Amino acid sequence: MATRRAVLAAALAAALPLGARAGTAFEAELLKPGPLEDIWLGPANAPVTVIEYASLTCSHCGHFHRGAGKELRARYIDKGLARLALRPFPLDPLSTVAFMMALSEPARYYEIVDLLFETQDHWAYVADPLPVLRETLAKADFTQESFERVLRDQELLVRVNDTRERGAEVFKVEATPTFFINGQHRQGAISIDEFEEIIRPILGTRTL
Repeated sequence: MATRRAVLAAALAAALPLGARAGTAFEAELLKPGPLEDIWLGPANAPVTVIEYASLTCSHCGHFHRGAGKELRARYIDKGLARLALRPFPLDPLSTVAFMMALSEPARYYEIVDLLFETQDHWAYVADPLPVLRETLAKADFTQESFERVLRDQELLVRVNDTRERGAEVFKVEATPTFFINGQHRQGAISIDEFEEIIRPILGTRTL
């Protein structure tokens, strides 16, 4: 049975701002397997772990991935100093479908996500988006048959929605993009300079 001290500690942890819980059990909870298996960019032993919650129809997410996100990869992820897991937090059914398509090809997940963010203005904000999304994904070798097969995948749909729900309920994600950098919470399309303010103290003098 839980002791009074343990109960009080748990209540205090729950009351703390997310940033204050970095490096504690909260960070461990972030890394626990969820409804979807995380797909990582970067090595498992990287000293910096970035978990991002994003929506593929979110213009702020698109802006981040076309700018600071590329810099983050080049400066830290490609050099083995950081790793990234992008988790679905769809803001609308269209983003849910787009994530389902990317997740249906785990080995090409980030390739497809990059394509969708790069072409976001083309498919995400049009009156009849599904045909345009399918046309866009043809560049990633989706056929009409494979597109429709994923569209009918109810199990994958449930897991995407459960991932969003877990993000909202357990980690208090309220908007996209939201980042957890070694457990430290940041919301919004932050710049590469803001990333580096957090990352450099973690790395210290460590270089490749």
